[in-house]
Amino acid sequence: MRYDIIFFDIDDTLFDFGKTEQNALHKAFTDFGLPSGMQDYRPHYKEISKVLWGELEQGLITLAELGVERFKRLFVEYNLSIDAERFNQIYLGYLGEGSHLVPGAFEVCTSLNECRLAVITNGFGQVQKSRIAGSPLSHAFEEVIISEEAGYQKPHTGIFDYAFSKLQITNKERVLMVGDSLTSDIQGGINYGIDTCWFNPNYKDNNIGIKPTYEIRELTDLLKIVGQKQAMLIK
Repeated sequence: MRYDIIFFDIDDTLFDFGKTEQNALHKAFTDFGLPSGMQDYRPHYKEISKVLWGELEQGLITLAELGVERFKRLFVEYNLSIDAERFNQIYLGYLGEGSHLVPGAFEVCTSLNECRLAVITNGFGQVQKSRIAGSPLSHAFEEVIISEEAGYQKPHTGIFDYAFSKLQITNKERVLMVGDSLTSDIQGGINYGIDTCWFNPNYKDNNIGIKPTYEIRELTDLLKIVGQKQAMLIK
């Protein structure tokens, strides 16, 4: 077995963030008297959020600033008299309740029981921990590495230094980084000198010059790369 330590991203790699986001936004907007808010504002919200997460990866803003700023910009755009900080708190609370797995996530983590599994995420710490704890993957990971605690976010090498220290890893050749983001997960792994696997179920074009070691469409294809046979699961 070439890899026996697997780092996983969380959102849109093991967990279906889109489904969780929709549910959380709907509940938050409903709490503020806007039951159609998710449908009305989510497309523009996602555009704003994408820009801000990109700025986070570049170290231009903090995660705390991102949380409030995304809603502040949205509410200004639509002239909504809503406190962005309070809305963000409510939204994060609902987000922490969402534990929707990507197809194959449970099978993969169960099958890789001979490997050391860990999470590296740029997400909000308490939210990510809550989602993992409420999911079938609650006991799958040796460590959950969160940017807030590490002091760095992917793709910065600092978060990988932190992860290697926590897991006491000395050999980079044994480690594989798995994630859906070229600019965060894959670039981060490349920056640190470890092999990477790009999970690309939606057949996105890669035209930004970031080259992963592997690319997969189905999460279960990871088992072939790691060299594990899919475990027989008890239904």
